[in-house]
Amino acid sequence: MLGYLQRLGKSLMLPIAMLPAAALLVRLGAPDVFDIPFVSAAGGGILDNLGLIFAIGIAIGFSRDGNGSAALSGAVGYLVFSGGYKAINDELDLGVFAGIIAGIAAGHLYNKFHDIQLPEFLAFFGGKRFVPIITSVLMVLVAGVIGLLWGPVQDGINSLGSWFINSGAVGVGAYGFFNRLLIPIGLHHVVNTLIWFDFGTFVDAAGQTWHGEINRFLNGDPDAGFFMAGFFPIMMFGLPAACLAMFAAAKKHRKAAVGGFLGSIALTSFLTGITEPIEYSFMFLSPLLYLVHAILTGLSMMVSFWLDIKHGFGFSAGLIDYLLNFGIASRPLLLLVQGVIFGLIYFVVFYVLIKKLDLKTPGREDDDEVYVEENEQTGAPSSGKGRKNYDGTAYHYLDALGGPENIKTLDYCATRLRLQMNDMSKVDEKALKRQGANGVMKVNKKNLQVIVGTTVEFLADAMRKRMDQGNMEAPTDSNAKEANDTSVQTQGFNADEFVMPVKGTMMPITEVPDQVFSQKMMGDGFAIDPEDGLYVSPVDGEILNVFPTKHAVGIQSESGHEILVHIGLDTVELEGVGFDVYVKEGDKVKKGDVLVKVDLDYVKANATSTVSPIVFTNLSENESVELLQSGTIGAGNKGIIDIK
Repeated sequence: MLGYLQRLGKSLMLPIAMLPAAALLVRLGAPDVFDIPFVSAAGGGILDNLGLIFAIGIAIGFSRDGNGSAALSGAVGYLVFSGGYKAINDELDLGVFAGIIAGIAAGHLYNKFHDIQLPEFLAFFGGKRFVPIITSVLMVLVAGVIGLLWGPVQDGINSLGSWFINSGAVGVGAYGFFNRLLIPIGLHHVVNTLIWFDFGTFVDAAGQTWHGEINRFLNGDPDAGFFMAGFFPIMMFGLPAACLAMFAAAKKHRKAAVGGFLGSIALTSFLTGITEPIEYSFMFLSPLLYLVHAILTGLSMMVSFWLDIKHGFGFSAGLIDYLLNFGIASRPLLLLVQGVIFGLIYFVVFYVLIKKLDLKTPGREDDDEVYVEENEQTGAPSSGKGRKNYDGTAYHYLDALGGPENIKTLDYCATRLRLQMNDMSKVDEKALKRQGANGVMKVNKKNLQVIVGTTVEFLADAMRKRMDQGNMEAPTDSNAKEANDTSVQTQGFNADEFVMPVKGTMMPITEVPDQVFSQKMMGDGFAIDPEDGLYVSPVDGEILNVFPTKHAVGIQSESGHEILVHIGLDTVELEGVGFDVYVKEGDKVKKGDVLVKVDLDYVKANATSTVSPIVFTNLSENESVELLQSGTIGAGNKGIIDIK
């Protein structure tokens, strides 16, 4: 049942995603903005037909392949259903719920009958054409049952809605609390749908009836907005302040690594109200903080109610919706004051709890150094150009999930992959996080959610493409170039275009006393036992990434070869002490330009070894590195290796 409800929650996201368009049109055409009636009417055309839109969107979400026949069946089913039950009892109004019923039915019927074969004289009506027909038949029967029996149920739903709406601060606070508490299992969309589109009734001056908090607010109901206003202080101020607290509490050597990440997701929350990347960054590492977050959200909803603040959104409670609907809100400036206060509360509470209880928020994990080391071993950096290569990322995600054969179903919503797994034990959580996943949640023995962020749609499409093709070949440069115009295809290797990166003794990579390198897990190359600590660029090219602990630099040569200069072994544990870096990601470098200066004596005394592997991470399977010289060689000497 939980997995089924999650599937419903995912399906709801498609129709909900078009709400910003409706809200924008309604507001831009309103008398207090541009006073263009036909623009408002155009937005109202969406809001007037939410039941139909939900039927179409949910049918697509429940169908196995998102085919248009399922969408048509959802629309037909909704029209038959709504017309049927109203003919029996014209006092009934299921609203969006009618669209949900029709969409679920159409999606399931599509999956069952989309390939049905009928007798030859009826063959024209077989296959996908049969689905709208059988959907209509079923919805006639359902309409009859609903028309006769739904009256008491509707009274119960109305009573529940009335309780929420008429319970004042308690009802508003309870909704805010459970709205956040249900996010980990994805069921908040179900609750939101009832509050936003069903509960409450408002008849405007033209006699049009509107249901749900969003519709009533946008169409002038003076009593609407309580169930949305309290989210603005949380999404615009509270959660960004939580990010600041996590940054302030991070380990000193990890601040640079987590600062950019926390800053970007904080800005996303402030501007758009998309909060899941923040919430999933601490949800599983520190469940106590998430409970505190849910409680504070409920409290914010109650405070807004007590202050008689009414505000609303068409998408989420970020700055964009705050400004867009400012003109029809009640006491909106108080929300900013409330937001600043809640921001301070979030910062103090989060910082104190993190420090006092040693909570493992980003930058404070016990195994954060392990993640850095493992990032190097994948050959796929967690930042830099490779992140836009969705085909390459899809390969690594599929591999970490146990391969395509381990995935029973693959869906996604706004920020997360939703999967049903055949064997959960094959899922490698650390590998998923190395690829940029913000969180991994094993809902039960079969259902898995991987929090990706707002690019989840592109990743899911790339994964499906590989799954449909049965393709688990490791990505090549040509694949990367197709997915990311900034990549460069490798050209022939010129031994004179590669120079010794540091003075020292060359050795085959197979002699490195670390199996990650000696077994060429990261790629082929060679190693150097250095005699001084001045490391220079071996090629003309661009810096792809500099690892946070300064002990490794990735470079892409002009010929397209990607080279990792890894200084010493287990030097990640030195946390950057003894290393001075002279380049940053995106810098253009020439052969001989200084990359890093190292206190070699300190490294010798505190690390496993100073032996420095130089690895080509994107060679093809039939290419290998051949050493042309041996013994001690000075930095900048050329003709030292060749690639065969």
